[in-house]
Amino acid sequence: MIAILCIILIANKTISASAKQKLYASTITIPKNKIGLLLGTSKYVSSGQINLYYQYRIQAAAELYHAEKIEFVLVSGDNSSKSYNEPKKIKEDLIKQGIPANKIVLDYAGFRTLDSVVRAQKVFGEPKFTIISQQFHNERALFLADRFNCDAIAYNAKSVSSRYGLRVKIREYFARVKVFIDLMFNIKPKFLGDKITIG
Repeated sequence: MIAILCIILIANKTISASAKQKLYASTITIPKNKIGLLLGTSKYVSSGQINLYYQYRIQAAAELYHAEKIEFVLVSGDNSSKSYNEPKKIKEDLIKQGIPANKIVLDYAGFRTLDSVVRAQKVFGEPKFTIISQQFHNERALFLADRFNCDAIAYNAKSVSSRYGLRVKIREYFARVKVFIDLMFNIKPKFLGDKITIG
């Protein structure tokens, strides 16, 4: 048990430390990039209420776009079934935030963070981009981006209260361990496919 805890803590600290210089919380200080990679999540929680992680990521993407710190939003999410389409819902809400439809590109195969990051580079041809999510998620995405030779920075969406996000934060510890397991076994995205040019 002690060994497992040590592995979890080491993975967590390593990923957090590696991202420190690439995290931004202000549209004033963050450098401009052509692409903002918006990492998807479900719009609603099991109770039927709006998912605050989702809501704040939408707001963060809109902030970057309207501050002219990104030109396009690459929405990467899960569309593993006909009844579940994260990118489509996100696009609808980004348009409501004033982002033109022709500035939003959808990646339907962003099943995991690793898939989203690698596909941004391999499928959409963008080795340089700004990741958009909450800080804990951005840290993990940046770590992966670095390992796959992407020139990425990240914009932190508003966080949620510890009580609201407790389950997500606990799950994040294990997700960080899995990052190292995936890298160790050279895990690739579930799908790649034909290249798509943005803009």
